[in-house]
Amino acid sequence: MSVLLQISDPHFGTERAAVVDALATLARQQRPDLIVLSGDITQRARPAQFRVARAFTDRLGAPVLAVPGNHDLPLFDPWARLCRPYARYVAAFGGDLEPVHRSPELLVVGVNTTRAWRHKHGEVSGPQVERVARLLEQAAPAQLRVVVVHQPVAVTVAQDLPNLLRGRAPALQRWAAAGADLVMGGHIHLPDVLALPGLERPMWAVQAGTAVSSRVRRGAPNSVNLLRWRVGEGSDHCRIEQWDFAADAQAFVLARLRQVRPARA
Repeated sequence: MSVLLQISDPHFGTERAAVVDALATLARQQRPDLIVLSGDITQRARPAQFRVARAFTDRLGAPVLAVPGNHDLPLFDPWARLCRPYARYVAAFGGDLEPVHRSPELLVVGVNTTRAWRHKHGEVSGPQVERVARLLEQAAPAQLRVVVVHQPVAVTVAQDLPNLLRGRAPALQRWAAAGADLVMGGHIHLPDVLALPGLERPMWAVQAGTAVSSRVRRGAPNSVNLLRWRVGEGSDHCRIEQWDFAADAQAFVLARLRQVRPARA
């Protein structure tokens, strides 16, 4: 079995110390094979915030696949935003803005959906769509095929409609045809697992809440997702667990479970 821990929108600079410690404890207990950071790692892309974020991920004891979010580009430094928008991110998390993780059971493909000229809205371009599709088409049958973006490809609340990823419709069609199973995102701080309709094979959007920030939505506590992928002997299913921070226990606890069965044609 492979275990993936999705941490999104931690917004370091607004983190809650008790939640940070609880998340580190959860990672030690669950021992994920991969940690996915799906953007908005910092609140204002300040070097000190990136340093704290990097130190935190180093505590977790697993490889990290990170993509930037809109908050990871400097907002109040116009020169940096226009001339070196990713310099601070790169200093902390490396120069590959669209990393790929491969293991016998996982193929995880990162996509940079931020744009320096946009304040918060994200988009995916035609060349990005094709790059991801080519990687998906090379996946082994045993691999769970995951695409990681920042802005959501599906939402359930009307107020979140403006936050949807630009270019998502052709991207989802192409990625589904190429064999994608899941599209992971964040941005709206509202966790959910949504079946994506109108595609030629089953595919789901896996949204994460805000992991450790005080910037939670009403009714949605700090949360992360744990994915468990088991393949073989007729048990090829993906277990998607939402873990919420419980203030009374000062710990992350299992709050919701969804089990999906990706197509393996």
